[in-house]
Amino acid sequence: MQKLLAYPLTVLYFICFGLTLVVFHPIQWFCKSVFGYRAHKISVDWLQFFLMRCLNVLGTTFSFTNPYNIKKGKPLILVANHQSMYDIPPLIWYLRKHHVKFISKKELGKGIPSVSYNLRHGGSVLIDRKDALGSIKAIEDFAKRIEKNKWAAVIFPEGTRSRDGKPKPFKTKGLLTMIKYAPNALIVPITINNSWKTLRYGKFPMGLGAHISFLIHKPIEANHYEDKLELISIVEAQVKSSIEQ
Repeated sequence: MQKLLAYPLTVLYFICFGLTLVVFHPIQWFCKSVFGYRAHKISVDWLQFFLMRCLNVLGTTFSFTNPYNIKKGKPLILVANHQSMYDIPPLIWYLRKHHVKFISKKELGKGIPSVSYNLRHGGSVLIDRKDALGSIKAIEDFAKRIEKNKWAAVIFPEGTRSRDGKPKPFKTKGLLTMIKYAPNALIVPITINNSWKTLRYGKFPMGLGAHISFLIHKPIEANHYEDKLELISIVEAQVKSSIEQ
């Protein structure tokens, strides 16, 4: 019965989702072209808010638990498990004061209203997964930008999203590069649960009633660890410790 109900609600969701992207694309362009970075960032933040409201059509709810006072003016490396594209809007919205940026594959840099524009012009980085050396250089430059501007970089070290919520092993190269070139960053482990359930049936219909939760673990000063692989192991253990099985 729930899957049957999911068909019309998914159609309604896609209509809301598509309209939101189309409406915010010229808003982003105007804010960036006329008022610059700060206005553009505000438009991107509110885009995420409305994308989350679109998901409410499917009965999706969100909770974000952060017991730590992470002050502005500090570069952050947000390290999280990855379950779906719906991990992204809440991270940007709930952590908006930290100017959240992403490492994304270059294919997302064109063809998607609002999303592609933000990835190209909002401070994130696009990498070519087939070009390993070029990707590492791009991440180096990205890390330096995060360090300089005191922004927050999200990295999903699993590489690809988990389709059933079960965590994958962390890949270390990208995270090691981020830590090396943003040496003063605060590492913030984040556990994400249940966003995979929005795609439990695949892309159509979408799953109903998922409660997507985010849990911030105790931040770690990257420069307090000489052995960066040990640091990554600690972060990985923290992230995976609260994943619901």
